[in-house]
Amino acid sequence: MPMNKRVLLSMMALLGLLACKNSQMKPQQGYIGPSDIEITDGRMTPEVLLSLGRLSDPQLSPDGKTILYGVSYTSIQDNRSVRNLYVIPVAGGAPTALTKDGKSISAAKWNADGSAVYFLQGGQLWKAPYKAGKLGKREQLTDVEKGIDDYAISPDGNQLMYVSSIHSAVEVPSDTDPMLDKASAYATEDLMYRHWDHWVTDIPRTFIAPLANGIVKEGMDILGEEPYQLPNGPFGGIEQLAWSPDGRYIAYSCKKLTGKQYAFSTNTGIYIYCPLTGETTQVTFDGGYDTNPVWSPDGSRLAWLSMPRDGYEADKVRLMVADVVYQEEGEGQCSNPEVLDIRDLTENFKYNADGPVWAQDSKSIYFNALTEGIQSIWSVVVDGETDFFRHTADNLWFDFGSPFGILQDGTILTTYMSMDFPTELVAVNDNSIQQITFENEHILSKLEKHETEARWLNTVDGEKMLTWVLYPPRFDSSKSYPAIEICLGGPQGTLSQGWSYRWNYLLMCHQDYVVVLPNRRGTTAFGQPWCEEISGDYIGLNMQDYLTAAKAIKAEPYVSGVAACGASYGGYSVYYLAGIHKDVYDCFIAHAGIFNEEHMYMETEEMWFPNWDNGGLQEYAYEPGQIGAKGDGVTFGGMQQAGSPWSSAPKAKRHYDNSPHKLVKNWHTPILCIHGGMDFRVPYDEGMAAFNAAQMMGVPSKLIVFPEENHWILKPQNALYWHRSYFGWLDRWMKPQPQEE
Repeated sequence: MPMNKRVLLSMMALLGLLACKNSQMKPQQGYIGPSDIEITDGRMTPEVLLSLGRLSDPQLSPDGKTILYGVSYTSIQDNRSVRNLYVIPVAGGAPTALTKDGKSISAAKWNADGSAVYFLQGGQLWKAPYKAGKLGKREQLTDVEKGIDDYAISPDGNQLMYVSSIHSAVEVPSDTDPMLDKASAYATEDLMYRHWDHWVTDIPRTFIAPLANGIVKEGMDILGEEPYQLPNGPFGGIEQLAWSPDGRYIAYSCKKLTGKQYAFSTNTGIYIYCPLTGETTQVTFDGGYDTNPVWSPDGSRLAWLSMPRDGYEADKVRLMVADVVYQEEGEGQCSNPEVLDIRDLTENFKYNADGPVWAQDSKSIYFNALTEGIQSIWSVVVDGETDFFRHTADNLWFDFGSPFGILQDGTILTTYMSMDFPTELVAVNDNSIQQITFENEHILSKLEKHETEARWLNTVDGEKMLTWVLYPPRFDSSKSYPAIEICLGGPQGTLSQGWSYRWNYLLMCHQDYVVVLPNRRGTTAFGQPWCEEISGDYIGLNMQDYLTAAKAIKAEPYVSGVAACGASYGGYSVYYLAGIHKDVYDCFIAHAGIFNEEHMYMETEEMWFPNWDNGGLQEYAYEPGQIGAKGDGVTFGGMQQAGSPWSSAPKAKRHYDNSPHKLVKNWHTPILCIHGGMDFRVPYDEGMAAFNAAQMMGVPSKLIVFPEENHWILKPQNALYWHRSYFGWLDRWMKPQPQEE
């Protein structure tokens, strides 16, 4: 563990739990507060993990003195979580509870002068006056039939922009006959009829409405009669839309495609909408994802994130900016602005940009970037020579979030986390950090410390691969420990210093495992060439990277064996490694893994993903405005499918010929298969097929299906069962078992 991290954690332990003011506030029925869980042996357990408060969504007050945020607490017994609101001074100190409700509160925001707080509860928007750490009487502002998922108030406070939903093209029986309201069926004649974990009977839409005319029941749909999603599903929120500083325009990101075209494309554009006239200006046209539009404070520029290639979800994420020129207009008028000089500020920047935030002078932009295994904060000046400045030193082993405030002295208010603690608020200035909140210190300070090491391993082709290694508390190199190698999902992503409530590496090492985290090919924090080496080559160098890391740790005298565990693409990796590893691994766990690539192609929902990553589209050149690729000759509904099982593309043929299900004859190592029944990204029959195959091969195996969970396991009691099953399987095959008498 780096010295600065050790010192910081020691300071945190000395500070202890900061008492929360307003403790006299009477909790409502159903309220869940901070945990008082007892830790007597210094060890993290699944129960301890689930007891931690989950801090999120910080908002800086207009006067720059107070931070508003939310914390969720979980009751395993009640199988639920509740989120309430807090404030804390920017300078630190004791947090103050604003609410102690029995129903969750989300999306809290200050009004323009900090005298009130908006928030969502029960699917509707509320407002309450704020003064001296207290909320006054609450006022309900909306009664929208289908509820509100997210919102943004116009700068002058007079207009509400909110996300709700409308009925989609997927048909239910009552659409054809209202008397069939008790029938249950879904009918479609096109793709994208289900997404992530739900049948797409409704799609998200964005509406605007005045706030001065009583309770809002219905707003004006920004897209009018257009049949598209806004924001883009399944995870897009209000960050995909932004009011201009003068409130006359809304910039938004939208994939204006439906059905097959939507399923096969990532071409998401940026648009500028004028609520007064209904006119829309298109800013971007071809390419991949264009998202997260943000106006400069003076309204003269618009920035956004952009991927250049359609159909590729892991393309380099660029930070784009354009000048916005307005025609002369009278007060209360607007017309189509002109967008000029679109440019890539990160053309000479090696890493992906994320979370752009403008400086108050509109001259520079702060953003996040995963940089050699750590998420850092950077800034870039918009005009003149492009010069990047890193605000977080590379020897700070923390993942920093997007800035939510920039103080006059240059201090950056943001969040941070590590493998050792979940999200906290922090102030960063000249690479020094001051932690503001200590939400979980009363629990974490009771845990025994452990060591983390950053190893750079030599790969089979002579490259260097960052591999994190976590050692158990009280680690003794003269003793013997089993090891867990984590196979990353994605397949593109990064094993950084992030905190997870599922794949929690602190929890794993506290069960006396050495935890090995290789950033193999396809990880995104080491430049685009390293990232792209996995597309069309799932069975190639990235698998050798896993074997390299496993063999390196297994060669240590203190390691008794190695288990490979992973989810999604990590589950695919487990299934594939099971067929090729010979005797490198001693145990496997696959969660939501891809087993049969041919079947997966025909049952997943976002078709652009397998079409590109299974070895097709990157072999063919795009023409402007074209959704598919040229040269394969395999078409369906006007779409080229060079990554399909019936493709003649060489990479695609190699990919499907080596699907994990074709190597089952080589399986001989114990394997646990876990899946969610509502997982539509990697449907649950992939896990069933892998388990059935293992059973038929006589391989020790176990299947766990969570019928009401999706790609993740979210409900508290299900999560606890997941963790217990995970460690139960590992302990069974990786640790000495007591002998029966």
